[in-house]
Amino acid sequence: MRFILPVAFLAASWSATNYASAFTPAISLLQRRAHDSPITAVSRQRHLSNTKISMSSMMESPEIVALYQRKTRPPYIPGYIEDPDYVRIFDTSLRDGEQSPGATLTSSEKLEIARMLAKLGVDIIEAGFPIASPDDFNAVKQIADTVGNEVFEDGYVPVICGLSRANQKDIARAWDAVKGAKLPRVHTFIATSKIHMETKLNKTPDQVVEIAVEAVRYAKSLGCDDIEFSPEDAGRSDPEFLYRILSAVIEAGATTLNIPDTTGWNMPWEFGNLIQQLLANVKGADRVVFSTHCQNDLGLATANSLAGAKNGARQLECTINGIGERAGNASLEEIVMALALKGNSQFDGGPGSGKLHTAINPVHITPTSKMVSEYTGMACQPHKAIVGANAFQHESGIHQDGMIKNKSTYEIMTPESIGLMRGDQQSGAGIVLGKHSGRNAVGTRLRELGYDLDEEKLNAVFVRFKQVAEKKKGGLEDEDLEALVSDQAGLSNMLWEVTGLQVATGLSGIPTATVKMRGPDNVERFVATTGTGPVDAVYKAIDMITGVSVTLETYSLNSVNEGIEALATTRVSIMPRQGGPNDSAALHSQLGPKNRKFSGTGSDTDIITSSARAYTSALNKLLKWNMRRVEPVNDADASPIGDAEALSMPVAQVI
Repeated sequence: MRFILPVAFLAASWSATNYASAFTPAISLLQRRAHDSPITAVSRQRHLSNTKISMSSMMESPEIVALYQRKTRPPYIPGYIEDPDYVRIFDTSLRDGEQSPGATLTSSEKLEIARMLAKLGVDIIEAGFPIASPDDFNAVKQIADTVGNEVFEDGYVPVICGLSRANQKDIARAWDAVKGAKLPRVHTFIATSKIHMETKLNKTPDQVVEIAVEAVRYAKSLGCDDIEFSPEDAGRSDPEFLYRILSAVIEAGATTLNIPDTTGWNMPWEFGNLIQQLLANVKGADRVVFSTHCQNDLGLATANSLAGAKNGARQLECTINGIGERAGNASLEEIVMALALKGNSQFDGGPGSGKLHTAINPVHITPTSKMVSEYTGMACQPHKAIVGANAFQHESGIHQDGMIKNKSTYEIMTPESIGLMRGDQQSGAGIVLGKHSGRNAVGTRLRELGYDLDEEKLNAVFVRFKQVAEKKKGGLEDEDLEALVSDQAGLSNMLWEVTGLQVATGLSGIPTATVKMRGPDNVERFVATTGTGPVDAVYKAIDMITGVSVTLETYSLNSVNEGIEALATTRVSIMPRQGGPNDSAALHSQLGPKNRKFSGTGSDTDIITSSARAYTSALNKLLKWNMRRVEPVNDADASPIGDAEALSMPVAQVI
């Protein structure tokens, strides 16, 4: 039995001056009892199980309720923040984060993530790069028209931003996508480093300044009064040239100046000094908000962002889980919790009092992190700060002893403060999740693990849970539940479904697979084919049924836990073959035309079934994405059905 410590009750004090203290572990009533009469880990666990603390009673406690109270923020004014200590959080998970290979998101997935970001309380959501493709435009417009108009009770509504290059076509497209929001913003950029200007743009510095100024003027002429400008690769640009171009775009109407360390080149002291020098030397710097956008190539993205804040930047650009190009971006959860814990004491020297704060509600960090991870197919490494699986786990005997006595010995924040409700073992009521468990028990444990699922998704997970529990003795662990959530993450993209699967393989035979699938027309079809192995044969059969032409980029298979009955989780990423029927070329904001990758996840106690589910999930995402970017075709020859035949023989049922 694993030892899971009880809930730590938190101090319900949320003013800016003692904001950090709300995240440090306090000694609970149960812990005080432990001080009075020390008990072993085993007897303590039995004691906790006997308390029967339920999830519902835990959620009703004043300390937990206080975590969900929204934080106050100054009114949003483009180019100005009336509280000099307030730091705006700009999330670019849906734009820069989606540029990670294999992290393609569908419109419906982007909308769900945007709603979670609004619940989290981010000030600005960069919803995408509208010129990239019709689907990108529609996704940004949908977010602007819905999330950008959903006003919370406290008056908060997020700014919805669209990215554009510094040309009129891009800017007009971005404005058309975001203008339906209550607070729309256009973000335009052009490179300013010598290497970029000379080798990528083939432009002189004078030409770059002219292009930047015209871009800002054009955005303003469309009616946009919230314009962000970024000098790409500012971290390697000549500071004197930055003073010049930034002064010019302020004069043209820019309201936010974002300073990107595009290649992750700077050290924190370098980047902090750059922000300080820009504030001192750019004409009109007092009329705009300075921002940071730091890449993580040297692992310093969060450190550089915080150095920028210490020296006067009042908008920090980041992504959930730190996803993004190459090594990723500054991590939102790391920035937010660093400011929550240390913003009150370690940021003097810049404008204001130096007591920095945000309006992020950290209790929604875990659910948002999990949603982004499931939809992008990009799992966090276990030791990832704040949201990694091991972030609040303690295995060392010395550490466990300290945690039993006082959680503050080894935790500087509580898991509850970021939405990870660390209740007692098995939901605090002696519950073992197995084939006889009900929907309420499963839903309760998922909420404790940080999953905020709607009824439809919970029902889908519960169906899979019952199917797997029938075959797995001893009940399902937390890792099994999380794998099932991943397995159902592509539910909104469902077009094809594997309903039957049979394979034959061995040392002396040719691997053969017979696959049965139900398509978008609700008709079942089957194909039998051979391959170099059982998985290859299954994938070839699926390709023939669905009519796709793709390359399998990555394939990974992992055991969720130990034992012969362990659940297997498969992750795949695919890329459509260039020029094929499913070509998915789209415009990358920096690299130009580029084929997208699509990822999928599947889980089952059978590794072949798990592999088939993952591959089908990725194909569904690809086909759904293509459906949104092209007009419907009435030609019968263009049917999405491949070389499948009508079902005429039974195939083993697949769960």
